[in-house]
Amino acid sequence: MSQWILGLTGGIGAGKTAATDYFQSLGIEVIDADIVAREVVMPNTPGLNAIKSHFGHHVLTDHGELNRAKLREIIFSDETKKRWLNDLLHPLIRTQIITQLEAAHSHYCILCAPLLFENGLQSYCQKTLLIDVPESVQIKRTIARDKVSQAQVKNIIAAQMSREEKQQLADYIIDNDRTLDKVRAELLSLHKIFLQAAKNY
Repeated sequence: MSQWILGLTGGIGAGKTAATDYFQSLGIEVIDADIVAREVVMPNTPGLNAIKSHFGHHVLTDHGELNRAKLREIIFSDETKKRWLNDLLHPLIRTQIITQLEAAHSHYCILCAPLLFENGLQSYCQKTLLIDVPESVQIKRTIARDKVSQAQVKNIIAAQMSREEKQQLADYIIDNDRTLDKVRAELLSLHKIFLQAAKNY
């Protein structure tokens, strides 16, 4: 990969989008693994067709799109089904991520992925940045945003790598339990560091 890449991650509700939005406002291209994950299961894609064949039509909405809530219900309670889904989607997502990274033209680019470390995606990145908040903040923000139960949010957090492990693996950490102005000021300082690193790459 000829491009200098920053891997950006954080648990659910940590505020990754606020960070990537800010980097985009500075002219940096962001490849978002969550968006790629949606793209590979769009109607009529090999990904969605395989899911439909495996789980049946009830995982689709009336419009023929993937019913994420339904699928989440099925796989969160069944490790075998979850593994099958991951084995299908991860190679599709990885291929698409690489294609998009190679097409990026900004001074450096960002690979944003909630499971950056879990899925070994940091191997494509020169540096990594963790957007970090306490678990209580993750729970509160996610319930407000996604209108889901506290139990469901706790399940999702439990399925992700622990906050402590991510902190040990990340090159940079931003505390996102502060005002947006303070967070942006710190992101801007990092942006200058990344620009310099990319220039020297």
